Amino acid sequence: MNAHEIDYKIYGEEMQYVEIELDPHETVVAEPGSFMMMDEDIEMRTIFGDGSGQEEGLWGKMLSAGKRVLTGEKLFMTAFTHIGVDKHKVSFASPYPGKIIPLDLSELGGKVVCQKDAFLCAAQGTAVGIEFSRKLGRGFFGGEGFIMQKIEGDGMAFMHAGGHVLERTLDVGEHLSVDTGCLVGFTQTVDYNIEMVKGIKNMMFGGEGFFFASLRGPGKVWIQTLPFSRLANRVIKNSRHLLGGGKGEGNVLGTLGDIMDGDGFRL
Repeated sequence: MNAHEIDYKIYGEEMQYVEIELDPHETVVAEPGSFMMMDEDIEMRTIFGDGSGQEEGLWGKMLSAGKRVLTGEKLFMTAFTHIGVDKHKVSFASPYPGKIIPLDLSELGGKVVCQKDAFLCAAQGTAVGIEFSRKLGRGFFGGEGFIMQKIEGDGMAFMHAGGHVLERTLDVGEHLSVDTGCLVGFTQTVDYNIEMVKGIKNMMFGGEGFFFASLRGPGKVWIQTLPFSRLANRVIKNSRHLLGGGKGEGNVLGTLGDIMDGDGFRL
């Protein structure tokens, strides 16, 4: 798999976008809806498949597209190709406040496993597919679902995540426990599993859910400070209160109701 070689620059702080510079005949593929702007002589087209361009025949394209649907993505991707001369640019924006994470897959073992909505765009030749969990507990209690995405290739790819993003390198045997929603991605050498929070009181009232993601090195891990699901839950909760739909602000029963309905019972 030989991905197109692309140059890039990331702009912004809270709401970032990545600007990709294409030479003639170079192509970048992206998730539908992430496009921001492009120069002339760049042609946009909708493609059926995983973006790698390696699928053989209609059946191969249908299979790779079906895998994308299982990860919660759309059947189609968009491809942007430079059909002119000189260099031209195309830009893609993150869908919510956070950071864009550049991944040089040639330096990361050719594969990164990530949350099912983390992929933003990549050089053509990069495959975006499904990563099945072989561990039952991880599938049922992982918090982000049984299926994760995998990004494979030897070129540049870009993920996005909420809030600030920490990149951490784990040594051999080094262990790290992470909130399941805060885990963005990891390299294929990292052993990923699910561990239960210790103590009934911690599980019921600690506000951190029932399970942690257990990561053991070696390898790289990316962690976000603001998962979109957490942000959405807070917005919905406060919207109820502002509209008078809360359980009774300012009294004991209302507070207890909010505790029982809050993050304390999040898986």
